[in-house]
Amino acid sequence: MMRAIRIPAAPLAFLLCAAALLAGCASVGQFLSRPPEETPAESTLPPQQQAPVLESQAQKQELAGDNWSAARTRVQLSPLLKGQQREQNDRQIRDLLASLGKDQLKARYATLTENDPLKSYAAATLEQIGVALPRELPQLDHPVGTQMGEGNAVHREGYAMPSKIALLLPIDGALAVPAAAVRDGFFAAYFDDKSDTTRPDVHSYDSGSTPAQSLAAYKQAVNDGAQLVIGPLGRNDVAAMFAQGSLPVPLLALNHPDNNTPPPDGSAEFGLLPEAEGAQAAAHMSERGVKQAIVFLTHDDSARRAAAAFKTQFESLDGKVTSQTELPVGNVDYSDAIKAAMANAGDGSGILLLMRAQTARLLMPQLKLAGAPQPVFATSLIYTGGDNPIADRDLDGVEFCDAPWLFDAQPGLPDHGALAAQLPDARNAAARLFAFGMDAYSLTPYLTWLRTHPGTYLPGATGQLTEDAQGRVHRVPIWASFQGGLARPVAAGLDNAPAPASSAQ
Repeated sequence: MMRAIRIPAAPLAFLLCAAALLAGCASVGQFLSRPPEETPAESTLPPQQQAPVLESQAQKQELAGDNWSAARTRVQLSPLLKGQQREQNDRQIRDLLASLGKDQLKARYATLTENDPLKSYAAATLEQIGVALPRELPQLDHPVGTQMGEGNAVHREGYAMPSKIALLLPIDGALAVPAAAVRDGFFAAYFDDKSDTTRPDVHSYDSGSTPAQSLAAYKQAVNDGAQLVIGPLGRNDVAAMFAQGSLPVPLLALNHPDNNTPPPDGSAEFGLLPEAEGAQAAAHMSERGVKQAIVFLTHDDSARRAAAAFKTQFESLDGKVTSQTELPVGNVDYSDAIKAAMANAGDGSGILLLMRAQTARLLMPQLKLAGAPQPVFATSLIYTGGDNPIADRDLDGVEFCDAPWLFDAQPGLPDHGALAAQLPDARNAAARLFAFGMDAYSLTPYLTWLRTHPGTYLPGATGQLTEDAQGRVHRVPIWASFQGGLARPVAAGLDNAPAPASSAQ
């Protein structure tokens, strides 16, 4: 097996002996035989010496057939590596975990605590070998920013704004349009910042269209004195940043990497993920008493990702997906698909639509014509982001999750209507990315506090925002429904279920 770091044999022996002596062990073998949790390498050895010790320990554990411990040791090693070495080590972690098989790995995964760094690797590996896992839904306790103290000593709990921030977004390329909306939202929140402290110095950098260009922009920002870097936006760019291991300046990445690698220590990630909305829809429908789900979706990556997350979450809540129907592309007559999907619908069932408004406007009248009595739910895919009462009248009764700022449902934020009248990026579908940019700025002073204080949340434009111990920001959206062709928030604590598909309009 290829070593992550190659050093001559003599220096390695010296380092291992030194490690053993520092650890109070009688021999190198005794040091390496310690479980990873007990290995004091992190506290007793400088970083350049920790890596070869952990590499040797992982190899010994693998040779002994203890792949679980070898994976755990490599998780300890991963932050000490950069670039291709870290990528190779991360692949080895996933290979070691996959070698345990589905059943054993799933059982081991269930024993991991939420802040265990091995958990994200185990989750990613399970997903790769076909085992879907329910998401840990955020638990909201109290908001950040509570004023503390009296008189001149008043301060906001958890608030620690960096004095110099770098914003990494592409100017050209495939992501230039969404990046523009994120950038406009970021600076809208920046200029609306009413805190008593001086606003930070923000420098904007072009992150380019490749991972290498994003890395170069990050390094330039660090050289320029940035204390926090926000971005990049592309998933591949974020993955490349996370592969660097320990970063000299904390990062708030604006996406989630495909390989599910956790952020480096001290950094965070934030994204508008369809999987999160699928899981939220499952929890919401379960709370409404829905025990059986009839899912309609379109040939769309976001819809499929949301559907997979919904099914896993719903089943974890003792629900059952009785049918999942992908509507054929180019077809406008869904009567046969509806008939087949409704054949096994029982009491306590509900309908979930994972599709954009154009398709939903065709499907809903046909559901009503078929006499479907079930309440209908959806994710934000169904809402165009603005009022269209004539076209959306066919969607009456559908309840969906979305960003509260679109409805001015979160106090303390800039008025959506006022900004939409002035800025194109604050209108329609782009408005969600605008709200995302607003939240990227608003999260800035609270990232450390949120990560270290479970249950605290930031009332954001895209939802209530929490952060787990791994640095992943999660959001809880609000629920809205169409009535008279207009989408409006559902009142908190509302007991009435959304209107069934067969309701009179």
